[in-house]
Parts: sequence; structure tokens; C-alpha cells
Amino acid sequence: MVTGRAFAETVALKALGWLASQEDMLGGFLGTSGLAPDELRQRAGEPEFLGSVLDYILTDDAWVMAFCDENDLACDVPLAARRALPGGQETSWT
Repeated sequence: MVTGRAFAETVALKALGWLASQEDMLGGFLGTSGLAPDELRQRAGEPEFLGSVLDYILTDDAWVMAFCDENDLACDVPLAARRALPGGQETSWT
């Protein structure tokens, strides 16, 4: 399980690498985020950006499972990592 921000950032960097290797998905992420391909490396160290990578992958269960299978992670790790990064805190509406 994700135990801290450093581990969450490591998971998110793996997610970015995985996303970059998925040509069709990468185009969708770039289109959604408005980023140019060369900006990915520049922004990779920003925790907020890493959160957006996880946000994108978390929109599809199949993507989560594929990423986790390829990286030998439990399927709940990406969501836990997202929650540990800026902007990912769970909101309680009650």
C-alpha cells in the first residue's frame, strides 16, 4: 500500500512512463491536458502534474489493471497514490 508522498510520486512516475509507452492513450492524455509532448519531461517532477497522470489513468478500470499488471502493483495502489499527491484528498460531502 502507498505509505507516503515519495512512494506516491514513484508510482505516478511509473504511470507516466507506462502512459508514454501507450501511443493511443498518450495522444488522448496530451489532448485532454493541452500539453505538448516535449512538456512531459519538463513537468515530470511536479507533484500536481503527476496527480493529473494518475487522474487520467484512473478514469478507466482497464487502464488501471493494465498499468498495475505491467508494474506488479495491486490495483488499489494508483488511487492510494493519487490521494497522497496534491489535490487528491478524498472529499467528504457530509
